[in-house]
Amino acid sequence: MIDEQIDAVKNYLQGLQDAICASLEKLEEGARFQEDIWQRSAGGGGRTRVLANGRVFEQAGVNFSHVFGQQLPPSATAKRPELAGRNFQALGVSLVIHPHNPYIPTSHANVRFFVAEKTGEPPIWWFGGGFDLTPYYPFREDVLHWHRQARAACAPFGDDVYRDCKRSCDDYFFLRHRNETRGVGGLFFDDLQEWGFERCFAFLRSVGDHYLPAYLPIVEKRKNMAYGDRERQFQLYRRGRYVEFNLVYDRGTLFGLQSGGRTESILMSLPPLVRWEYDWHPEAGSPEAELYEHYLQPRDWLGGK
Repeated sequence: MIDEQIDAVKNYLQGLQDAICASLEKLEEGARFQEDIWQRSAGGGGRTRVLANGRVFEQAGVNFSHVFGQQLPPSATAKRPELAGRNFQALGVSLVIHPHNPYIPTSHANVRFFVAEKTGEPPIWWFGGGFDLTPYYPFREDVLHWHRQARAACAPFGDDVYRDCKRSCDDYFFLRHRNETRGVGGLFFDDLQEWGFERCFAFLRSVGDHYLPAYLPIVEKRKNMAYGDRERQFQLYRRGRYVEFNLVYDRGTLFGLQSGGRTESILMSLPPLVRWEYDWHPEAGSPEAELYEHYLQPRDWLGGK
């Protein structure tokens, strides 16, 4: 039974990767993803797809992986000691989109399935994932659209699911050393198994299927907006926060590196260009200050609905 479930998840994830890549290529009107098929010595592999230096996207990475091994790394067993000593399989699609235009937000999404097995005992499985948005020059209407799509992904599964996943996203994508969120949030869930396989898998598909409707209208609306060096330099500066989070806090990055994953595929989430500046603060009343003052703390964007 578990093998059939793994096959069903794998088929969905590979189809999701195909659909997302095709949609992003359509926006580019010429640029294409380069595919890299890889295997790892410890077991399993994946297909990494990266689009670089497109007209709209400076770098877009959309990865599928299916890896397995004899023992989960410490990042996976620290809070779940019952998983220690079990074989594991991990399947997932992970993507990060870094646009050229500073008025288009960076976006991230991930959907994944884990199975941990031990001879003579039933398998332990769970789903996780979500998506989040990181604007540089945010527009309230874009943020509301993003969260409405997030809410729509959760709506068939219970009245409190969006609220709970939105709160988990705010908590997870928070840079404690900066006392600010990475962006304006979205959805985050992990260790999901209490609904049973079919309903949990349906929720994973709903989250995955709502990513494009959440992100593409924002890209279409902002891709031709004029910008100058000031906006570009601020975008590069704020990308530094993205790097800080991924290298300091992100559990997926840690799991991939500790489990012997392919380093280039794991770190494709990092932007191609970034800058830091010592003790920088935005000018009062500026568009840059608006991001800090109104968007980098958890907010109830949809008014409790």
